[in-house]
Amino acid sequence: MSPAEGSLPMPGWRVRLGLLAAVSISAAVLWLVTQSPLLTASFAGGLVVILLGIFAQAGLKSKPEVESFASPDWSVTAAALEKLSDAVALTDRANRLVCANSAYVEAFGLENAPPNLGVADGARTEMQLKAREAWRDGSAEMSHIESEDGLRSYSLMIERSGRAEDYLLWRFASHQAISLEEQIIGPLTGSAGQTLSRAGIELALVNQDGSIKAAGAGFAERAAGDPNATLAGQDFVGLLRSDDRERIFFGREGKQGTPQTLVHIPLDQPTQGNVPAADAGPSIMALVDSGVGIGGGWEGAGRSAMPQIESLLSALPLGLAVADRDGRFLFANKAFLRAVNRKETGLPQFPTDLVMREDKAIVSDAVRQFGRGPAASGDMAVRLTTQPDEPVSIGLAGIRGLGEAAVLLSLADSTEEIRLRRQVAQATKMQAVGQLAGGVAHDFNNVLTAIIGYCDLMLLRHSPGDSDYDDIQQIKANSNRAASLTRQLLAFSRQQTLRPETVQLPDVVSEVSQLLKRLMGDHIEFTVRHDRELGPVRADPQQLEQVIINLAVNARDAMQSHSGGPGKLSLVTRRVPAAEVSKIGKDFMPETDYTALIVQDTGGGIPEAALGKIFEPFYTTKEQGKGTGLGLSTVYGIVKQSNGFIFADNIVGNEGSVEGARFSVYLPVHYVDPDEEADSEAAEAASASDWSGGGKLLLVEDEDMVRTIATRALTRAGYEVTACADGEEGFDEVKGGGEFDLVVSDVVMPGMDGPSMARAIRELQPNLPILFMSGYAEEQLRKDIDMAEMHFIAKPFSVQDIGDKVAAILASGGKK
Repeated sequence: MSPAEGSLPMPGWRVRLGLLAAVSISAAVLWLVTQSPLLTASFAGGLVVILLGIFAQAGLKSKPEVESFASPDWSVTAAALEKLSDAVALTDRANRLVCANSAYVEAFGLENAPPNLGVADGARTEMQLKAREAWRDGSAEMSHIESEDGLRSYSLMIERSGRAEDYLLWRFASHQAISLEEQIIGPLTGSAGQTLSRAGIELALVNQDGSIKAAGAGFAERAAGDPNATLAGQDFVGLLRSDDRERIFFGREGKQGTPQTLVHIPLDQPTQGNVPAADAGPSIMALVDSGVGIGGGWEGAGRSAMPQIESLLSALPLGLAVADRDGRFLFANKAFLRAVNRKETGLPQFPTDLVMREDKAIVSDAVRQFGRGPAASGDMAVRLTTQPDEPVSIGLAGIRGLGEAAVLLSLADSTEEIRLRRQVAQATKMQAVGQLAGGVAHDFNNVLTAIIGYCDLMLLRHSPGDSDYDDIQQIKANSNRAASLTRQLLAFSRQQTLRPETVQLPDVVSEVSQLLKRLMGDHIEFTVRHDRELGPVRADPQQLEQVIINLAVNARDAMQSHSGGPGKLSLVTRRVPAAEVSKIGKDFMPETDYTALIVQDTGGGIPEAALGKIFEPFYTTKEQGKGTGLGLSTVYGIVKQSNGFIFADNIVGNEGSVEGARFSVYLPVHYVDPDEEADSEAAEAASASDWSGGGKLLLVEDEDMVRTIATRALTRAGYEVTACADGEEGFDEVKGGGEFDLVVSDVVMPGMDGPSMARAIRELQPNLPILFMSGYAEEQLRKDIDMAEMHFIAKPFSVQDIGDKVAAILASGGKK
């Protein structure tokens, strides 16, 4: 290439040496010809003088010699650059192109000087920074520069050049020919990839090791939720999921997304025949939505396949319906109609007809979006017109290739879920009512303790035949009836005091059989049948008798109100091994051995609406005035407090009619030696009867009437009693040096309660026994307090009861 235009340069030292050499040669030739020294010297001297004059004149008109060295000879430079295979250019401080070879012109043209070349924007910016670095440090380099079309790449070396280093030399070394995968990256991540993504085809370039080299924006959005996400280096397979039918889904979308068809396109050329090399390089992985069709054939196929598809959907238990792009229902299976409570009335025209007015707009917009947009899926919570108080989740998915069908709606039958929710709500309500009942019973027991105690003290001063004796007995009898009512409340709330023993169910049934026969009367046939090898159970026998009586009386009333004629009541005990527990169909029952008690009648059964409420307190199906509603709730509380289970159901005959009701009680088998338990109880009773009385007692009770009765009862029994009204006062008595043989204390008191006071006393006197008085369950109390040498007496108690209990504790030395 020719040098850039400008003034001619002054002759350099090489020209001058050439002229001097010419003079010398001319003088030598003259000497050889003439052999005259004088002539030769005169000729040579004249030429020298002439040359010096010429050089002097040229020096006055030219630039200084230093500047002549700063201006290169561009023709020589251009010739040198042309011999290089790399693209080379020279620029000045004004960033103007001064000189360049043909390789540079072919690669970048003469329009712009570096760094403003046709390369990627990022590379152009980096080239500007490298140019500044070269001006500052003398050189700089870049390892990779890619052209705008992505088809070429270079490495760059930049150096300062020139005598005064006023130029930059740019040398672009071309890399090897760009591979096929590098040529594909541009279109794949550009507009071509976006076009395919809109058609339901997502592309990714995947290395041999399974890592992603490049991916389109659509693939990044579906795999990571961000179209601008950089997925390079991530595991391609790790972004996908498959189901049990080996269908492929995007991992982020899960099974709610559209199934994908994976197409593998290797980029390497086959090595032998058409078989790719074993160590093939990167490949294009194309994920095609299952709804994407080719041409119009899918639409026709979709129409012809619709009857088969409808038949398949009808057999599925999940509620499914199909709508067109305009939101009109095309089909719905039976499960869908059942889920929306439209089994009788049929399917409406639009999905919006199924929901409440407030939800119509969002349902309509969603159907249009999934019907006309790209294939996708989602779900939303709506309220159906048939059950406005229970929101349901409805799923929507866009489908393609099935003719007019465009949206698939799914809705699970939530009948069972609603029933379970109601049961949980019912259980929560029952728990709250139980806590209330327990609190009322506890406070009522304090009142009954005082009434019964005063009756006992008054009876000690009256003998049978006195005018007041019968009245006092009547008051005590009514108080005992009230105490029975509180026990029912505590049984329902599972807070009553049980005295469990190891018993056999047939023995308990035998105890009440004669009573049951009298209760049933002559019109009801009563039968009892026992299974063999029944396991013993751990329960309070008196409470089990209460369970049997309540169930029998309830069955008798049901049979009398149903027909008024003869009926049958059967009471059966069965052995239920652990292996058969699963057949009961109650997943929450532990798999252990049970002894079952089944009470079955031939009444009219239990109404379906009442089955879920039958164990509620104060709920009854009897006529007003004929039931309190506490019988079955008491049974439920006793069974649950005995770690058992009770279920109620109807007996259905061969023709589907209800032939009666059945109550099934399951009590876990308890394997212990009953003789040891009987010997322990007998020893405790003997020690109490042998006690001669005497001892110092600390009585702590916040209820004045209970404290007075207990003090009088214990004082009369020969004990020295120190009475306190609260826990702080009782603790101060011990802290002040008081010596006591036993502490008798209430549990619930304002300020310092009974257990807190007992722990504080135990720090001063570790071996002092404690007797707690409470209307709550002993088992629960022991779990909450967990204290050694702790004893318990249930309220309400009589004067004799508390005296005997204190005597038993002192006789045993305070040991439990």
